[in-house]
Amino acid sequence: MLSRIIIDHSVKTVLMMATGVTIFITLGVITSILFESVQFFNFVPLGEFLFGSNWSPHASTPGHVVGHFGAFSLFLGSILITLIALSVAGPIGIFSAIYTSFYATPAMRNLIKPVLEMLAGVPTVVYGFFAIVCVAPWMRRLGLTVGLDIATESAIVAGLVMGIMIIPYISSLMDDVLYTLPQSIKDGSLGLGVTYGETIKFALIPAAFPGIASAFLLAVSRAVGETMLVVMAAGMSANLTINPLQPVTTVTVQIVSMLTGDQSFDSPQTLAAFALGLALFIITFVFNYISQRIIKRHQSQHDGH
Repeated sequence: MLSRIIIDHSVKTVLMMATGVTIFITLGVITSILFESVQFFNFVPLGEFLFGSNWSPHASTPGHVVGHFGAFSLFLGSILITLIALSVAGPIGIFSAIYTSFYATPAMRNLIKPVLEMLAGVPTVVYGFFAIVCVAPWMRRLGLTVGLDIATESAIVAGLVMGIMIIPYISSLMDDVLYTLPQSIKDGSLGLGVTYGETIKFALIPAAFPGIASAFLLAVSRAVGETMLVVMAAGMSANLTINPLQPVTTVTVQIVSMLTGDQSFDSPQTLAAFALGLALFIITFVFNYISQRIIKRHQSQHDGH
């Protein structure tokens, strides 16, 4: 009995230590990014950084700022590519998850699900090669046939290929959520005389909404954080445009660009990478918070009914 108490206490201590290490690492990352970002904003005003339209940083000395650090075009590029990717991955991921969960035979499900999940294991550089070798020339030829000038490196090419890349994140997670729903929900709806399609639409999908929202949230985070594919398919030009046919760049691409090479760690150009990281962290945190509030509100409404 005493040994069991000692073991339980030891396991609890180890779990608490693991939790503490996780919290400590998170606070360390936030503190380091925040400290370097404050130094950057000593050189560049916050308003110019957030709303400036000109992004052309150059090598600078610690006391002298060279170039322009208006990051609005970077945020706009990230949003544009992410929206294109979700417009591709969203419908395909949802419909494939519904099919594998409710319509496919066990043999077909065992065939389709591993194939979908294989897409998640493909390196992003392979998707980049696929974009520049196959998708970009095809999109350019298609644009010329309808009178559109689609750049070889463009937001639409990066968004389309990124959408293919994040299909497994939506499809696989949604399939797991839908497949594990209680059988009583389906039986109760069908027992009331509702058709199978209406049962999926009005009973099963709403019951699985928190899991579906989490799948989309993971896909958005994956799309926003992608770098290599964007470099190869969309380029590194910081263009202030919402035209998906033109080259754009994203926050993560510029972070990598500014931290690559021989540069002074305390120069404005290097510190700008930390400011971009802080802005990306805040945007992701706000998005996650809003999503969690929506999920909780939907859960409370669904439980109330």
